[in-house]
Amino acid sequence: MEFIKQAVPEVLLLKPKVFGDERGYFVETFRQDALEKALGYQVNFVQDNESKSSYGVLRGLHYQSPPFAQSKLVRVVEGKVLDVAVDIRYGSPTFGQAVTAVLSSENKHQLFVPRGFAHGFVVLSPTAIFAYKVDNYYAPDHDFGLAYDEPSLGIEWQIASDSVSLSEKDKNQPGLADLPCHFEYGVNYYG
Repeated sequence: MEFIKQAVPEVLLLKPKVFGDERGYFVETFRQDALEKALGYQVNFVQDNESKSSYGVLRGLHYQSPPFAQSKLVRVVEGKVLDVAVDIRYGSPTFGQAVTAVLSSENKHQLFVPRGFAHGFVVLSPTAIFAYKVDNYYAPDHDFGLAYDEPSLGIEWQIASDSVSLSEKDKNQPGLADLPCHFEYGVNYYG
């Protein structure tokens, strides 16, 4: 598996090796030791999640506050999405910078989103099945979000704004300057 640092270097794009022939394919989608070597620290995933969404569904930008902050390892099982991670660590040289990647069942790429980042995706195919690992359990009292259309982020979501389908929760997320909780750059949120 290839691990590629993104414009915000804490975010990694993972490109697994795919072995295929006329019968189908085989791909190793996760290997703990290889990921930890690429990151330089330990991550212990404790929960797997999966969602199915239709074209235009935008989920995010979400994060959990400390002490329930989460890292995510995300991938697409079926379909295609634009995946986004935003640095929300105050004091970071890349604060407010977004990293985007197209993840699909065809390219089999994955994105590692560390703690201190808001995360979201929009479905670009008729439907998509999105799967991800997290390294902390869901904690509803620590569940927060950032407005997907925050102008300062400059995210090109690759679909028309009138095609975006949001949950009620995501329609009312604050802008970057108004986040109710935040992370500080340089703090180790991994314990």
